[in-house]
Amino acid sequence: MNFRSGILSKSKPLSIEEVEVAPPKAHEVRIKIVATAVCHTDAYTLSGADPEGCFPVILGHEGAGIVESVGEGVTKVKKGDTVIPLYIPQCGECKFCKNPKTNLCQKIRITQGKGVMPDGTSRFTCKGKQLYHFMGTSTFSEYTVVADISVAKIDAAAPLDKVCLLGCGISTGYGAAVNTAKVEPGSTCAVFGLGGVGLAVIMGCKIAGASRIIGIDINKDKYAKAKEFGATECISPQDSKKSIQEVLVEMTDGGVDYSFECIGNVGVMRAALEACHKGWGVSVIVGVAAAGQEISTRPFQLVTGRTWKGTAFGGWKSVDSVPKLVTEYMSKKIKVDEFVTHTLPFDKINEAFELMHSGKSIRAVLKF
Repeated sequence: MNFRSGILSKSKPLSIEEVEVAPPKAHEVRIKIVATAVCHTDAYTLSGADPEGCFPVILGHEGAGIVESVGEGVTKVKKGDTVIPLYIPQCGECKFCKNPKTNLCQKIRITQGKGVMPDGTSRFTCKGKQLYHFMGTSTFSEYTVVADISVAKIDAAAPLDKVCLLGCGISTGYGAAVNTAKVEPGSTCAVFGLGGVGLAVIMGCKIAGASRIIGIDINKDKYAKAKEFGATECISPQDSKKSIQEVLVEMTDGGVDYSFECIGNVGVMRAALEACHKGWGVSVIVGVAAAGQEISTRPFQLVTGRTWKGTAFGGWKSVDSVPKLVTEYMSKKIKVDEFVTHTLPFDKINEAFELMHSGKSIRAVLKF
């Protein structure tokens, strides 16, 4: 089967090519992608800076579509089902899946990191050459093939050009607040970075009952949107000669109860921790730093009762949770539509990346 895909060669713009997508093998699912969004994680690999990056590759990990066919032994989804591909799978069998403390299923981690299916091969070819998969999803393609543990069946009535965002950014930020930090009613929170993930954290803090939510970003154009999502005030680190952590400690009588770093900057990660209140403050790292970067702080920050945590996909066990998140959206408990600032045809994919880099979009959705 030949279809259009956005193919990446290292450090070059994505090119639209005709790709052959092989049928699904045992325990695999072939999906017709209807909509996909662009995320900073795609851009990181696109830049050539990702040490795990394999090329040429079909990127994309925030997508939604319809099952076109299934391989032998697939029981949880069937042809015609509405689905979201998952970059963190849930096999239900490994020790990670059996442990309620984590969502980091390891069943196919090694092969996924190498850009291939669990059997070590690719389902994508272009002009006779093998292409690599990305994050086990490769949603920048009209059709993709994923492992059957990497797909969540969702409500068929859900608009796919909106719920595709639940495949990464919104779920990550929302879960960081409600699952990882476990924000409590009446608490004070600080959110560093007001992109899509930061806005989702703000939404989660508000739903959890936080009474004060401080948004931090150097781009003041983002403040109005942050306040729509629930930020009570917004500040820029550039507006004071003092460090941002000093400013926040003064503003909050000793520091915030919960802070979230949604950028991927190790200096900001330190500031987020040190902005936390002595004795009980919790800081969650949500942003992914570049390879080889290290975090630092004085051990006394932790000795005196602060906690430093991290989160991946918001701690959600994916197969179980994504359908529930879709239901929460359909019942208007969580926002999704408000994150979509641009909707473009798939062949404008490079324009979608430019919008993200310029800070003009929260999420740009591409439709096939």
